[in-house]
Amino acid sequence: MPTTVKRYAVPPLNTGLLSTKNTKDEDSVYSQYYEYSETVKKIPSHRILAINRGEKEEFLRVSLSVEKGMILNYLCSEMITNPKSPAVKYIEAAIMDGYDRLIAPSIEREIRNDLFDMASEGAIKLFADNLKHLLMQAPLKGMTVLGFDPGYINGCKTAVVDKTGKVLDTAVVYPTTKSKFKTEEAAKIIKRMVEKHHVDVIAIGNGTASKESEIFIADVLKTTSYPCKYIIVNEAGASVYSASKLAAEEFPDFDVMQRSAVSIARRLQDPLAELVKIDPKSIGVGQYQHDMKPARLDGALQGVVEDCVNAVGVDINTASHALLSYISGINATSAKNIVKYREENGEFTSRASIMKVPRVGAKAFEQCAGFLRVPQSKEILDHTGVHPESYRAAHALLDLFGYTEEDVAKGRLSELEKQVREKGTLKVCEACGIGEPTLLDIVAELMKPGRDVRDSLPLPELRDDVLSMEDLKPDMVLSGVVRNVIDFGAFVDIGVHQDGLVHISELSDRFVKHPSEVVSLGDTVKVRVLAVDLKKKRISLSMKNIK
Repeated sequence: MPTTVKRYAVPPLNTGLLSTKNTKDEDSVYSQYYEYSETVKKIPSHRILAINRGEKEEFLRVSLSVEKGMILNYLCSEMITNPKSPAVKYIEAAIMDGYDRLIAPSIEREIRNDLFDMASEGAIKLFADNLKHLLMQAPLKGMTVLGFDPGYINGCKTAVVDKTGKVLDTAVVYPTTKSKFKTEEAAKIIKRMVEKHHVDVIAIGNGTASKESEIFIADVLKTTSYPCKYIIVNEAGASVYSASKLAAEEFPDFDVMQRSAVSIARRLQDPLAELVKIDPKSIGVGQYQHDMKPARLDGALQGVVEDCVNAVGVDINTASHALLSYISGINATSAKNIVKYREENGEFTSRASIMKVPRVGAKAFEQCAGFLRVPQSKEILDHTGVHPESYRAAHALLDLFGYTEEDVAKGRLSELEKQVREKGTLKVCEACGIGEPTLLDIVAELMKPGRDVRDSLPLPELRDDVLSMEDLKPDMVLSGVVRNVIDFGAFVDIGVHQDGLVHISELSDRFVKHPSEVVSLGDTVKVRVLAVDLKKKRISLSMKNIK
């Protein structure tokens, strides 16, 4: 190194190069990173997480390289004040040794930790956004559902639940064996259950033997006298729930597989009410979630669940203690006390009666009342999201425009918002003794009492036909449901038991910075088939130029 040095600034982060090499010759999911390098500044979050996992599983060796000469020149320029000193060569040697042994490894660890933290935050945000859309999917209300949990050796567990989620019937059938007798017997049982209980839709789990089960169900439905359709349901997390303590308490007489069938049926009827019983990390709508810092991930996901539950509200006479525990002001103990009180004393007949429950005092009631719905109450406002503190103002508003509670119950207030504007919002606020935000909230609730914010979302598409990967051809246009949104695209279920990938470059004709700008989990989209790889079970899709 020359003793006459010039001062250089420390090279910026974007001069660093992250490189990976394979440590094993075998093929793996990390094969694309066997000989790979990319600048630190440009590497996307999902790639950082993939490389980290490949390194953890000992498929990859990762290194970070920078322009060493610039750094050493800078350090020398800072440390050597007299270039003519006879000690310069010793100082330079010390600087080089210190950099190689101490500084460089420390900086590499720090940069990689920063990259991981940045990627983790992005992944957690994406997971939280996906979870919110999943929980807020439109419920399939007023339908009797048959949950069908596919299997081979142990058979397919089935459970019929009525419109309120109550289990009416269960059975085990064996349509996926090679026995013609067992297949015919299974068809008779499913047909009997559909016709006896007037089943509107069959929810088939998308796990093992799902394809064979779909073909079987589609054939059976052609012979039933009662009109019934089917739908494939993402069963991620169902097995986790069915083996949990909560499921054992809820269905002590059912085995694990029967509980899973009930969960599959109920999550179609009300995704929010059923999915809150499952650890969000087990639902499978994130990317590399198991590599995240558990405390940070749990905190973010719990916050999403709470926001969703409080946004929708709960029926206090049907909600499980798992659902109630997410309501503001109600903890796990209070939630169990509410369910126990309900079972021992019958349905709650008003919001105020919840204060009879142990551990639910005035302060807790103040926090939770606005999120609880009591359809059995004689007070119509108990059916709405209007907080009891605003009941006086709500009644004053009704009197001001000549409405009664009966008008609210029968949905006759469709013109209320217009009437408030015509009279003058400020005048109405003064007459009712409330602020404008509170007034607007009350008006919205009175116009649609008992409304569910999810009702405006599109319902899941029910099917009566069967499609397989072999049926797919390039340029086919199909309807699908977005099952997961990740940094590099979106996975779409097109009904062939293998989700297709719409790469970020195929999401739109315009430039897309992130897939969440275009699609959300649960969206129904039109896609065009680009390519099908039957051997690797990969489907490439596009959303470009589809009319």
